[in-house]
Amino acid sequence: MENNNKNQNRAIRYSLIAAFGGFVFGLDAANISGALRFVSSQFELTSLQTGNVVGCAIVGVILALFFTGGLCQRFGRKKVLIAIALTYSLSTIISAFAVSYPMLILGRFIGGVAFASITVSAMYIGEIAPADKRGQFVSVNQLLITLGSLFAFVINYFLVKSMLNIDWLTEENIWRYMLGFEIIPNIIWFSLLLTIPESPRWLMSKHREQDAREVFNHIATPAQTDTLLNEIKQTVNEDKRNNAIEQLKVLFSKPMRFVVLLAVCYAVIQGATGMNAVLFYAPTVFEQIGMSVEDTFLQTIVLGGVSVLFTLVAIFFVEKLGRRTLTLSGLLLIALAHTSIWYGFDNASYVIDKQAIAALSQQIDVDKLAALENHVYETDVALKQDLAKVFSKRELPLVTGAVINEAININPGYVLFGLFAFLAAFNMSIGPIMWVIFSEIFSSRVRSVALPFAALVQSISSWSIQQFFPWQLETLGAANTFLYYGAVAVAGFAIMAIILPETKGKTIENIERDLVPSLVK
Repeated sequence: MENNNKNQNRAIRYSLIAAFGGFVFGLDAANISGALRFVSSQFELTSLQTGNVVGCAIVGVILALFFTGGLCQRFGRKKVLIAIALTYSLSTIISAFAVSYPMLILGRFIGGVAFASITVSAMYIGEIAPADKRGQFVSVNQLLITLGSLFAFVINYFLVKSMLNIDWLTEENIWRYMLGFEIIPNIIWFSLLLTIPESPRWLMSKHREQDAREVFNHIATPAQTDTLLNEIKQTVNEDKRNNAIEQLKVLFSKPMRFVVLLAVCYAVIQGATGMNAVLFYAPTVFEQIGMSVEDTFLQTIVLGGVSVLFTLVAIFFVEKLGRRTLTLSGLLLIALAHTSIWYGFDNASYVIDKQAIAALSQQIDVDKLAALENHVYETDVALKQDLAKVFSKRELPLVTGAVINEAININPGYVLFGLFAFLAAFNMSIGPIMWVIFSEIFSSRVRSVALPFAALVQSISSWSIQQFFPWQLETLGAANTFLYYGAVAVAGFAIMAIILPETKGKTIENIERDLVPSLVK
């Protein structure tokens, strides 16, 4: 029994180390969300350029995913993860020391290439974890993302708060510290990756059975080791041709049509429900409610805490309630949350009266607001359009939040409830469950290309949110933007209710027999 516990603890440790890339990803996403207003001011960015600062990372992901599967198949999961950790560090250095908009874009793009860590981590964990705990282990990816985000939110808040007391910390350089401290977790992750074993399923695919047995001996019982090796050996023997081209042929063959459809639908829905708008633009979202700069950063800490808490809920219930139940209940709650956000913003109004101008006089040049005095705005779009006429591109990112804070008339409860309910629903359902599903529905015969393909679809869906969210706020307004996300959740619920099967407690080989029996001899 003691030996079994040791083996299980090793499997948990290896899974956590692999998933630590999610921590770095979450850290990076939250860092840029805090840095955006200062970067936009310093480089005088338009809304689409601001979107590029965030969205270019996903372009890097998309490029990387074309090569990730082949690299994983050739060099193994462990070596690819180590290379990704080094890439994160390079991105951090370039981004923190950027002296121009193009240089920042380059650093962010390289970081996007490293975002492939989430896919490779899910692949590694799916291949090393026992069937009855795979869902929990893969969900650790999402937990680490939320912990990374929370850590960054805390650091960013204290940096912003410290600007008042530290002379060398200014609006011109604070974003460099927000982006730069990521180098420390990068180095830690790289060091930890050196201690994990290679995926036993990959070792078997390379005819290294003894090496695979040694790995299983460290994470499973002897009886489980023999069973697992036999199952993997059977799968490998059924697929003699395992190069990327042959895997792609199998993946897009007629028997795999349903599995591919399921993965594509889940990936699009997960990416398009708006999580990356909230994650990558958190202070900007809270700014729309009418909060001060310091308060927006403080609220992001609460947001990060909610994300962590409900990711733990997912990890606890994924093997009890199953993937399908969590997915469907989560999508319903997401739709409700976005409806609440829409209602709050749709009933807001804005007026720059004498009281507002007096309050703003200590923060900005209020003479420029004289032409807007006592003008009532029914939407945030109209207000921002007029602000853009009187403030420069350098000034606008720094003054917009302050003006909204004093001018807005809103019931923030609807928006705050919606935001936190959305974060809770996403992190206990489609956030982590998508990666669980992906790690289960693709057998080893196609996994090296299938997981990157599914992640590619999700990345494109996420990119559309990240890239255009600033533009949506500027042209559609906060209310209509979140109403759109709610509509995506409703459509997603309808689709998943029809096509999503339950996979909990099944081995990858048994899932394959259920979903694509014609490929299993």
